[in-house]
Order: sequence, then structure tokens, then C-alpha cells
Amino acid sequence: MPRGSKKKYTSKQKRQAEHIAESYAERGGSKKAAKSKAWATVNAMSGGGKKSGSGRGKKTNKAPARKGGKIGGKKASKKRSAKKTSRKKSSRKKSSKKSSKKR
Repeated sequence: MPRGSKKKYTSKQKRQAEHIAESYAERGGSKKAAKSKAWATVNAMSGGGKKSGSGRGKKTNKAPARKGGKIGGKKASKKRSAKKTSRKKSSRKKSSKKSSKKR
């Protein structure tokens, strides 16, 4: 089988790669880079193609997909920074200590 062939991947893995590639492309960059990143993510999640031994083996690791979603693009980073600042403000407690001076 030639290098780069997607013959051993299931239809679900192909669908996942397609959706992941779309989201990478939306964030900016070339389609080629988005496609390669998407397949890298699918490989990290499932460990490669699964056609021959379907139904057996390791469970899918969803951490790589979550990581990509958290990192996001420019819009996501703006949202994250806004959330961080609001958390900091709400978590702080005002401390009012009265200073007592001795005479």
C-alpha cells in the first residue's frame, strides 16, 4: 500500500478527519496543513487505521481533540482571556483591616 493511503481507516475516522480539517482551516492557514494536522489528530486519538481489527483493541483517546478545541484561534483566545479576568475578579476577596495605632 502506498504511503499516505487512507484505505485502512474506517469511515468514522475519515469523517472525523474531515471535520477536524474544516475547523483547522477556519482558524487560518493552508488547507494542506489543516488536512495533515487533522490526520495527525485522528492518529493520536485512535492509533492509526482500524479497518482490519474493527471492534478490538484500544479505546479512543479523546484528549488530542479536546486540546485542539481549547487552543482554538484568535476568537477563542479572546474569549479565554475574558473568562480568566472575570474569574480573577470574582475570586478575590476584599480585606478591610483596621489599623490600630497606639499612643
